[in-house]
Amino acid sequence: MIHTKRYAQRKLTVCGHELLIEGPVTPEALAALRFDEGLTAFREPAEQHRALVEIAGLPEGRIIIAREDDLVLAYVTFLHPDPMERWSEAKLDDLLELGAIEVSPRVRSGGVGKAMLELAFSDDAMEDYIVISTEYYWHWDLKGTGLDVWQYRKVMEKLMGSVGMLWMATDDPEICSHPANCLMVRIGKRVKPESIAAFDEIRFRYRHMY
Repeated sequence: MIHTKRYAQRKLTVCGHELLIEGPVTPEALAALRFDEGLTAFREPAEQHRALVEIAGLPEGRIIIAREDDLVLAYVTFLHPDPMERWSEAKLDDLLELGAIEVSPRVRSGGVGKAMLELAFSDDAMEDYIVISTEYYWHWDLKGTGLDVWQYRKVMEKLMGSVGMLWMATDDPEICSHPANCLMVRIGKRVKPESIAAFDEIRFRYRHMY
């Protein structure tokens, strides 16, 4: 299931920075931009920049960014789950993973993350997808924000909840490895019942083993 990616944009002023929130961006457009040095949550900025260009080139890949001129200060990614993760086992074409969301410290606390998600889900095509986000505390910038894991989780739940994503239980070992980790899910209005049933099966792989 590959839909046309409807491009959208909006402007946002944060901490004196005039940001353009836009996407899904093409790999060519993204490759021509610079990555802020504060975007280090997952990889070094240059490496993450290259990874995002690859994602933007995938048929299902969607990258939403916040930039000031040619400098990317925040981004959010959507793509099919990694083949090594359990979420890919059902082979659902209508399952997307919100793979990463990161905002540079220079523009935090200004609603940038929420604005990117709102723009992403303003595309009606997202109603055809189950969208998941696997929240792991080891990806959170606890040091930079000064928050503890529970405070940070509350922030993430509020952020994801702003676009209709809800906490769902699972027996996935990585998520269950720490009580602050969680699975957030948004099921689009047009998702087929059989896809929802298949997704529920992979949420609880071990339910029939007891």
